[in-house]
Amino acid sequence: MTGKNLSDHNTTTVRIRTDGEVDEESLAYLREKISTALDRPGLPPVSGEVRILRAWAHHVELPWSARTDVRIGSDLVVVRAREATARELADRLHDRLRARSERVAHQSHTTRRTAVPPPWRGGPQQ
Repeated sequence: MTGKNLSDHNTTTVRIRTDGEVDEESLAYLREKISTALDRPGLPPVSGEVRILRAWAHHVELPWSARTDVRIGSDLVVVRAREATARELADRLHDRLRARSERVAHQSHTTRRTAVPPPWRGGPQQ
């Protein structure tokens, strides 16, 4: 099992772990796609881990699988994917991580909050 840190910016620290026979070209493509999905302006600090697994058995229909546990700010984003090739897996992870990170980034803008908490939540008594 190998582990490498993906830290292009000082706010992004994602560790990529592999299990099985993963060649360097596939790993580089996976690293690039994950990096582009999580490096966007306005996104809170990102940290976590991506686990890539290639099945040993040759009869497995979808031998490539991935599990991503990434914390974006205070939100935990979990993404799972299974594909037939490493490139398809990287593309699927990119799409799902991008969509979930967009949702997390815009979630704080759409949350309704009152300026003063109500009395039953510790606000001023009236």
